[in-house]
Amino acid sequence: MTGRPIVIVGAGLAGLRTAEELRRAGYSGGLVLVGDEPRLPYDRPPLSKQFVRGETDDTTLRPAEFFTEKDIEVRLGVAATGVDTAERRLLLADGTRLDYDRLVVATGLRPKRIPGLPEASGVHVLRSHEDAVALRDGSAGARRAVVVGAGFIGCEVAASLHAGGIRVTLVEPQPAPLAAALGEQVGQLVGRLHRDEGIDLRCGVGMDSLVVEDDAVRGVRLSDGSEVPADLVVIGVGSVPVTEWLAESGIPLAERQAGGGVLADETGRTSVEGVWAVGDVAAWRHDAGGHKRVEHWTNAGEQAQLLAAALLGAEAPAAARVPYVWSDQHDLKIQVLGTPAAADEVRIVEDDGRKFVAHYFADGSLTAVVGLGKTGAVMKMRAKLAN
Repeated sequence: MTGRPIVIVGAGLAGLRTAEELRRAGYSGGLVLVGDEPRLPYDRPPLSKQFVRGETDDTTLRPAEFFTEKDIEVRLGVAATGVDTAERRLLLADGTRLDYDRLVVATGLRPKRIPGLPEASGVHVLRSHEDAVALRDGSAGARRAVVVGAGFIGCEVAASLHAGGIRVTLVEPQPAPLAAALGEQVGQLVGRLHRDEGIDLRCGVGMDSLVVEDDAVRGVRLSDGSEVPADLVVIGVGSVPVTEWLAESGIPLAERQAGGGVLADETGRTSVEGVWAVGDVAAWRHDAGGHKRVEHWTNAGEQAQLLAAALLGAEAPAAARVPYVWSDQHDLKIQVLGTPAAADEVRIVEDDGRKFVAHYFADGSLTAVVGLGKTGAVMKMRAKLAN
């Protein structure tokens, strides 16, 4: 396979970081980054916050000159449609074929859609830059919004729209915002923040249907029979890994009910020779057993570093990092250190009525720390979680 490049499919954060880490580790061969969007790699977290609020127009991670300097070929605006792993050949939507030495799958996620909803203006999802532009433009004249789903994205979007003077109703089928990620007890404290800020938070209820007039959304009917008027609706009910293009490849995929994604070992290597996976789409093997996808910004960079070293046969960096996630909501930052689980015992160690710190325990051992507006109190626990 000498002379063939390493091809990275997916020009998001994980794909970019992998390309950077390969060059940093001394790889000087051909390197191609393929992306289905026409934009250079960009940062997604600001899309639901600063971008939607109109505080920034550009979240590009690296300028075009960077790729020239690093000798990284970038093919944008073309999706991968299949791969022949026997011939080591990638198939692209424009009909071209790209031979590779090794292939890194970094195609990320796409938003889930609620089936059966009518087509209507004013209804949005948020994942891509294009989605963010549409939402920002659509919110400019909006007066009332309904955000369906109070996960991280839904909570951030609700806060951003509220900051723009829009009356926001946040709808969540779970008993509290972020209950699936942080548990109900801590989720209730997050919900308290949103209610105190003026969000109409409705938990334990889902969206039943849209109210549409003249092809434009006018409201949302909820599962409890109530109707909420709205001229803007944002659907944030989760995402699914982009793996359809791998269906006939023989590359092993996790079952959809288990979260989906490309099955890989603890450094991103799949069971198919020459194929690796990284980022949100990758279900890596974990020490605790089984495979798991981790959909967080910091994880993409950490995985890229491990994968690049393993792919090149170099010594892998120490992997004893403590998982870290953050989310900006209203004027405060939620920080999550470690891995909280639904079965953990939760102890609220600080609570001033707005800000809080919670510790999570399993079998008496500290597993995670979650804080709202308590950066110092959270980060000082990193060393204890690392032990």
